[in-house]
Amino acid sequence: MDKVKVEKLLSETVRFVKESLHSAEGGHDWLHTERVWNNARQIGSAENANLIVVELASILHDVADSKFHDGDEELGAIISRQFLDKQGLDSAIIEDVVYIIRHISFKGGQNNEVGKSIEFKVVQDADRLDAIGAVGIARCFNYGGYKNRPIFDPTCPPKMNQSKEEYKNSVAPSINHFYEKLIRLEQLMNTETGRNMAKRRNNFMLSYLKQFFDEVGISENQFLHQL
Repeated sequence: MDKVKVEKLLSETVRFVKESLHSAEGGHDWLHTERVWNNARQIGSAENANLIVVELASILHDVADSKFHDGDEELGAIISRQFLDKQGLDSAIIEDVVYIIRHISFKGGQNNEVGKSIEFKVVQDADRLDAIGAVGIARCFNYGGYKNRPIFDPTCPPKMNQSKEEYKNSVAPSINHFYEKLIRLEQLMNTETGRNMAKRRNNFMLSYLKQFFDEVGISENQFLHQL
């Protein structure tokens, strides 16, 4: 596909996703998608991935996040396939993009055995990067507020190694999410580029948690190891 056609395709995909996300929750809106897209281009270039697949999948990855569609994990893939079919793309590209969208989410850390092409690894790393660091902290509390969850409950420690269903149905305080997912992501990065980018962001979150527990006047260790 020549450069002009690629640029036109990406422009149309951006327009479609912006329209789809016009009323999205602040942590899963177009600006989140744009950050993931930028991360994906950076990682994909460094990892010699197919950038057409990487860019399309990163732009479309949250077009219908299951969290906001009654837990429907297929809707995003279905909508993306319908859109891509109309663009006259090669079927192999469509299949690669749809596979990434279908399997990219964390799902409690229970989906790490799915087949991972380099393009899948790149887009998943790009999405995970936006869940950590300063932006990740902001997104965590924004979503917690959206769901009317408490910020912190000293009597409710995080539940590690949850099943997929436990993770999906959790209503735990926002601070718990750092331990149940966010600070685990650095070690779950797929690519060397992603791991290098994640390190600084993860260190920032660890510093934030130390400050948080200093301010609330409870030992982090005590909170994490309640009987």
